[in-house]
Amino acid sequence: MTIIVTGGAGFIGSNFIFHMLGKYPDYRIVCLDKLTYAGNLSTLSPVMDNPNFRFVKLDICDREGVYKLFEEEHPGMVVNFAAESHVDRSIENPEVFLQTNILGTQVLMDACRKYGITRYHQVSTDEVYGDLPLDRPDLFFTEETPIHTSSPYSSSKAGADLLVLAYHRTYGLPVTISRCSNNYGPYHFPEKLIPLMIANALNDKPLPVYGKGENVRDWLYVEDHCKAIDLILHKGRVGEVYNIGGHNEMRNIDIVKIICKALGKPESLITFVTDRKGHDMRYAIDPTKIHSELGWLPETKFADGIQKTIAWYLDNRQWWETIISGEYQNYYEKMYGNR
Repeated sequence: MTIIVTGGAGFIGSNFIFHMLGKYPDYRIVCLDKLTYAGNLSTLSPVMDNPNFRFVKLDICDREGVYKLFEEEHPGMVVNFAAESHVDRSIENPEVFLQTNILGTQVLMDACRKYGITRYHQVSTDEVYGDLPLDRPDLFFTEETPIHTSSPYSSSKAGADLLVLAYHRTYGLPVTISRCSNNYGPYHFPEKLIPLMIANALNDKPLPVYGKGENVRDWLYVEDHCKAIDLILHKGRVGEVYNIGGHNEMRNIDIVKIICKALGKPESLITFVTDRKGHDMRYAIDPTKIHSELGWLPETKFADGIQKTIAWYLDNRQWWETIISGEYQNYYEKMYGNR
């Protein structure tokens, strides 16, 4: 079995590649990645010498390049992690999100139709459902929750999801979609909440928290997510959407305080900044469908996963310190400097 994994030099994609190469020694994994700011080739260094692994620098919007790769590799499956994914960046520049997340998805599915595959899997997000009120802890996103997007990012992901389902209905393409809650764990790009707070705290920098930090997210340890996608690929029903949630709801401010305590840093570093435009208040996923159909449950409690994540960032300072420079610094200053 050859699997093309797009966006495999990013956070979740790289963890998925490690999982698959470790679990299926006879599988060939081909990683396609454009290496934008969030794609880091050094992340894949542990598998670069693996004879069953190949890396190809390529944009999923490059139709000619994608078709050429399919001709060379004859993949049985395609897992699409490739996406522009940071909400703040989508507010600053929506166009690139539409190009990559929608048109890039179309190119991949056209290649799947042309060359034939047994499964195309789209990695989506719970953000396509919008948000839930803080005062209704009994409400959760299910696969039947209507799409109700809040940002250019989530709109582009929702558009891609609808296109994937349309390709299944119109062309019979064998597809599945997963919508996950917020991931955390090793190799998480340092602009996201948890790694950003760890990095800033270690350097005694301010910890910028949107609004009052009351926004709630359902946190999913990245290894648990990778196991869920593996199950969907091999046992999931074609044409179906599966929600993947961690049952680990946490307020942003409480996460930042946990990180301060773990690193022995004062909470006085916390700095409240002007809230993000259209900021969703609460995400919470009901993973009943994937549990009842495929037997999946999250294995990692947040209290354990956050400590493992903090330990990883302490042990791998060189990885993230080399990232926090150049374009990222300029972007960081633009987003938080005047708030």
